[in-house]
Amino acid sequence: MAFTGKYEFESDENYDDFVKKIGLPADKIEMGRNCKIVTEVVQNGNDFTWTQHFPGGRTTTNSFTIDKEADMETMGGRKFKATVKMEGGKIVADFPNYHHTAEISGGKLVEISTSSGVVYKRTSKKLA
Repeated sequence: MAFTGKYEFESDENYDDFVKKIGLPADKIEMGRNCKIVTEVVQNGNDFTWTQHFPGGRTTTNSFTIDKEADMETMGGRKFKATVKMEGGKIVADFPNYHHTAEISGGKLVEISTSSGVVYKRTSKKLA
């Protein structure tokens, strides 16, 4: 499927401005800066399992089905409910304090999060 694969952090833009805007505490901001996050995506039709592996062994997994409400967790560990949509080949979700999209572009996973006009972009290269 289009999204299935394992991706490793390659670059980001506006990290500091974005995480301050969404209210991440200073210790989490520092831990996440230039963090080699590995994102593993398994897509089976409209069903997704989206796992992020952080250095030090912390893992966050969100499982969801397109157009159905699901229990989710933010990168800061906050739990919430969201309905993930597919719009023009992009995965789109509204987190509690930001709007998030993900797409495959040029074989890379490109994620864009927006909060109050601050745009954070993370690009990850495909490993497998």
